[in-house]
Amino acid sequence: MASGQRRRIVLKLSGESFCRAGERGISMDVTMHTAQQIARAKAGGAEMAVVTGGGNILRGAQFKSTAGEGIHEATAHQMGMLATVINGLALQDALESLGCSVRLMTAIKMEPLAEPYIRRRARRHLEKGRVVIIACGTGNPYVTTDTAAAQRALEIEADILLKATKVDGVYSDDPEKNPHAHLFSELTYSSVLEKNLRVMDPTAITQCMEHDMPILVFNYRKEGNIERAVNGERIGTIISSRATVKA
Repeated sequence: MASGQRRRIVLKLSGESFCRAGERGISMDVTMHTAQQIARAKAGGAEMAVVTGGGNILRGAQFKSTAGEGIHEATAHQMGMLATVINGLALQDALESLGCSVRLMTAIKMEPLAEPYIRRRARRHLEKGRVVIIACGTGNPYVTTDTAAAQRALEIEADILLKATKVDGVYSDDPEKNPHAHLFSELTYSSVLEKNLRVMDPTAITQCMEHDMPILVFNYRKEGNIERAVNGERIGTIISSRATVKA
């Protein structure tokens, strides 16, 4: 393993990682591009677990009912969980086509499609050199996949949580709307919460803060960035208890 490379990684992929910018659904070209980066990082010796989002297919919030009409919010969240499984299946096949050994695990039992998520089993798969894809979040409504990623990272004792985004890291403001927004290289958990920086939901940040799980926020769309993140290169924004707020 290369110097500085982290051994056990949880990579959080949003639904946007499975489609072209501005589109919905699944683009296998985009999915393969992500899978190729994961496969190369895996070949370097890292133990890789991937938590999938599902916003490219369906966001539970879009079906939130009003005045008791329509789909109940809990049901909408469950629909969103199923979307993460669809993405997980696509990523599984993409990785297997590249020669990776993969296990798709879900928080909601659906054995014909995937294994049920069991912490000890997930750790064992990682130890055997398999990429573990984790879908369905925590299996509970009202819990984001960001929080699920934080929880899984803690459960499997990962070295770091990698948050893949479409921008270069955490900014002082939305860089797509404010050209003067500046990129932070380092932040503490408390700074993220105090500044209300919308990089992950507050529950995920708080869980990582309580257990000192570092988070790296980086741009997955730049070729090779997943590998760089896994190798410990200085890209994006690192969030930890020891970081200082730096522009």
